[in-house]
Amino acid sequence: MQIKIAKPSDCHESTVTPKSVYLNRRQFMQAGLASGAALSFPVNAIASVQNGNPLLPPESLKPSFASIIETPFGKTETSAPFETATTYNNFYEFGYGKGDPEKNAESLKPYPWKITIEGEADITGAFDLEDLIKDNQLEERIYRLRCVEAWSMVVPWVGIPLGALLKKFKPNSKAKYVYFETLYDPSQMPAQNGNSLDWPYREGLRIDEAMNSLSLLAVGMYGSILPNQNGAPVRLVVPWKYGFKSIKSIVTIRFVEQMPQTTWSMLAPNEYGFYANVNPGVDHPRWSQKQERRLPGGLLFPNVIDTQMFNGYKEEVASLYSNMNLTRFY
Repeated sequence: MQIKIAKPSDCHESTVTPKSVYLNRRQFMQAGLASGAALSFPVNAIASVQNGNPLLPPESLKPSFASIIETPFGKTETSAPFETATTYNNFYEFGYGKGDPEKNAESLKPYPWKITIEGEADITGAFDLEDLIKDNQLEERIYRLRCVEAWSMVVPWVGIPLGALLKKFKPNSKAKYVYFETLYDPSQMPAQNGNSLDWPYREGLRIDEAMNSLSLLAVGMYGSILPNQNGAPVRLVVPWKYGFKSIKSIVTIRFVEQMPQTTWSMLAPNEYGFYANVNPGVDHPRWSQKQERRLPGGLLFPNVIDTQMFNGYKEEVASLYSNMNLTRFY
């Protein structure tokens, strides 16, 4: 069994969101538009259940999910309730209410799935998801998730280090950024029939951010595959950035020389910058980022906590921005 050394940013049991509370940013979206554990365990032993049905990997992914290695990220955590993590979501391709993705994402067909690798790299082409991840053993990492809307939670993800995947394609010296794109298919993602966003959803990272050891290409959560509403079958998890950077249902990865356009920075550049690092010292134009509602929490007694710089991952990522004005480059 592989066990890695814990870091100060690793979560503690007291901060893990109960699995029943995980999936509410659509109220913000509507308002804005209106105004302009696993340590080498068998999959069947811990398979998540949704609507009474076990979420088991398809045959093509069973070898990868046969064992999931332990990491220090949340090693001692008690997982958040699964029913919460799958009913409190931001996935605008399926609607703008927090419960809309869980109700509407059944139309998504996540298997089989291909990802196209493009741009400034020696190896490009279309690859089956199982072929992309098979050379790396899946890890469970319990990470803090901080939404730009000032709520947060803690979620156990399953995936592989993003950098390990990207290195396989041998990006060249012109590859300064990595661009990601979500599936565009209104027949599977009904809200794409609307024009609230410029579809498909787009995101990007500087290449050193993408290669950072915290960046995760997630193919599961709670020990099994990703539910559709959580970004099946593959998504990013970038825990020191606001949640909208962790793009879901990825179909394209492109190595590029220039900073790519991204969905939220195109829609409202004065509110959502490219970097989107969690920073309590830089408020959103319409609300403070100094504190956050850690879910779960009641209406009368919300669990309000102080927001940490880089969402608590300063030790691992601060060096990436040592010469940057983080007020300007928000």
